[in-house]
Amino acid sequence: MGYHTFDVDNADKLEEAAWRYRFLSAEELLGALALSSNHAAADLGSGTGFYTDDVAPHASEVYAVDIQEAMHEYYREKGVPANVELVTTGIEDLPFEDGSLDAAFSTMTYHEFASDDAFAAIHRVLGPTGRLVIVDWTATGTGENGPPLDERYTADAAADSLRDHGFAIEHEISRPETFLLVATIE
Repeated sequence: MGYHTFDVDNADKLEEAAWRYRFLSAEELLGALALSSNHAAADLGSGTGFYTDDVAPHASEVYAVDIQEAMHEYYREKGVPANVELVTTGIEDLPFEDGSLDAAFSTMTYHEFASDDAFAAIHRVLGPTGRLVIVDWTATGTGENGPPLDERYTADAAADSLRDHGFAIEHEISRPETFLLVATIE
């Protein structure tokens, strides 16, 4: 679909821990990623770096990927961990070497980039044992939080798209407002 991106004027909302952790805790994300201290990971649609900050202590390097330079400016003002590199690009144009990442994750941004080109780029940059973790607003939710319902996917639709692009689904869970997928390279 590739709908609009999050409005940077509302970036402060992305830093509200109680609200963010209501939909995805740091522990759940870290458990799904299964990182070790020598792993490289990419946060796809990193925004203000809220979840990037949770992942950074558990990886050797983390790439905070966002298409909006203004989000990176916000993150710089907040303070970027030493092992985090800010990368301004669309997901379909990931500038990483083939197989160079051990993990990639997207928290509430899948609906913004879901496309054949983005899936191909993610598949290309993940190593043979790489993990992809997707958490996003579900199309079966209420629509009270997140994007409009017509811009969302169900867990099944997202899983089918990933399978169609060479990923195997290791874990899939649907919740009232969000879904979580853990995928690996087939």
